[in-house]
Amino acid sequence: MEPITRRNALMLGGVGAAAIIAGGTGLAWGWTSGGGRAQRPTLAEPDVLRSANGKLTVRLTTAEARVPISGTQVAASTYNGSVPGPTLMVRAGDRIAVSLENRLSSPTNLHTHGLHVSPQGNSDNPLVMIRPGETFDYEIRLPESHPPGVYWYHPHHHGLTANQVFGGLYGAIIVEDPDPIATTRERVLIISDVSFDPSGQIIRATQMDRMAGREGNTVLVNGQVHPGLAAKPGERERWRVINACTSRYLKLRLDGQKLQLLGKDSGRFGIPEPVDEVLLSPGNRADLLVTASAGTSILRTLSVDRGSAGAMMGSNSSSDEDLATLTVAGASAPAAAAVPRQPAPRDLRAASLSGRRTLTLAMGGAGMGGAGMGGGGMMGFTIDGKSFDPARVDTAVAAGAIEEWTLRNTSPMDHPFHLHVWPMQIIEQSGQKTAAPRWQDVVNVPARSSVRVRIAFDDFTGKTVYHCHILDHEDRGMMGLIEVR
Repeated sequence: MEPITRRNALMLGGVGAAAIIAGGTGLAWGWTSGGGRAQRPTLAEPDVLRSANGKLTVRLTTAEARVPISGTQVAASTYNGSVPGPTLMVRAGDRIAVSLENRLSSPTNLHTHGLHVSPQGNSDNPLVMIRPGETFDYEIRLPESHPPGVYWYHPHHHGLTANQVFGGLYGAIIVEDPDPIATTRERVLIISDVSFDPSGQIIRATQMDRMAGREGNTVLVNGQVHPGLAAKPGERERWRVINACTSRYLKLRLDGQKLQLLGKDSGRFGIPEPVDEVLLSPGNRADLLVTASAGTSILRTLSVDRGSAGAMMGSNSSSDEDLATLTVAGASAPAAAAVPRQPAPRDLRAASLSGRRTLTLAMGGAGMGGAGMGGGGMMGFTIDGKSFDPARVDTAVAAGAIEEWTLRNTSPMDHPFHLHVWPMQIIEQSGQKTAAPRWQDVVNVPARSSVRVRIAFDDFTGKTVYHCHILDHEDRGMMGLIEVR
C-alpha cells in the first residue's frame, strides 16, 4: 500500500443540511498555504444535527458530487454533499425521522449501525431497497433504556455496500450520556480510506481486492489527510472514533498522551480503562478520553496482520500510517472533574440459556455466482456453507431468548462478525475467557479460531442480518438472515 503523502492530501468540501443547529465547517482544506509552505489542515468535523423535544428530523440526499482532493475533482458518493455526512446527536427515547433521497445511479438504503432499534418496516431494515430517484422515509425509535455511545450510519444494500461506503457514504450517530462527562471539548473522528485515479474516479476493486478486502491507499480522518489538533496541557478531550473503513483494521496509538477508554461499540465500562492502544475492526467504535500533556503527538495506526486470502496473495497486513497530529501548548488547564461511575454492564455469564448454536465462517463455499465459486470464478465467502439469500431465513430465534453462539472461523483470514440490533457479550476469545463483561456489536473472529458470545434477544422481533464487516466479504455472500419471532 502506498504511504500517505502530501500529494494525496484531501480537501473535501462540505455542504451540510439546512437544519444545522451546531457543527463544524465542512470538510476541509489542503496542505499548502498561498506562500507554498506545507501546513496541516485543522481538523474539521462534520455538521451536527441535534434532536430537540424528543425528535430529530433529517433529510439525507445520497448523490455523487465532485469534491476537490489535492487538486483533483473526485467523484465521491456523499450524504448532503459532504464526506462524512452530518453527525446525528440524539438521546435515549428519541424518535429519528430520516427522509432519504437516492440520487445515485444504483439502489441504496440506510443502516443505523449498532442502534438497538426495531429491524422491521421503515426502521433499521437492511432489506429495504431505495431505487435511483426514489425517496424513503425512515422512522427509528430509540428505547428509553438505550445505552449511550458511538454509533454510525451507512448503506447496506447487498452487493453494493462496500462500493458505497468506500465511495464516501458514512456518518456518525451519538447517543448522549444522561449524566454529562466533564471535558474541555468533544470531537468526532471518522477514519476511512479511499483510492482514486488521476481523473478523479474512485478506483474499482478487482476480484483479488474483493477476496482480500480492499484497503484504500489514502487514509482519511473526517475526510482529511493528516489534520492537526490543538489543546492545552491538562485539558481533557473526548474523542469518539469510528472505523468506517471497508476492510482496514486500526491499531490506534497516541504516544505521549494519557488515554482512557470509556467503552467500545455500545459497551460501556464501569470506570474508564487506561490504555496505550486501541484495536478497532471495521465497524468498531471507541469512546476515548484524552488528557493532554505538553508536546506534539502523532495519532497513528499500526500494522495489523489479518491473515491471507491464499498463498498467492500474501498476508493482508496494512502499513503503519500517521493519521493526525496533536499539538499541546500554552497555559495549563485545571483538572477535569472525575468521570461519573457508569452503570454496571449487564452480565449474561450466569444466565439461563435458551439454546446454543455454532456459526461457521468459511471461504470457498457457495459464492455470489452459485455453489462452489463466486462471481468471476473467485471463491465465495459463506456462513454455514451458504451464501446470503434474502428469501431464506438462516436462523430463527424466540423473542426474549438468551443464546450462546460459537463463531467459528475456518478460513485463513480474520472476519469481524456483526449482528444487527442485538449486541453481543463476549464470553471467550481464542480459548481465553473474558474477565469482565464486554459488549460489542462487531466481534473479531481470528483466522482458524473461534469466539463465544451470548446474546439477549430482547425488545424487538423481525428479520435482520449478521455478517462479516469486511464489506467486500459481506457483498460476496458472508451474511445470514435472522428472524426473531
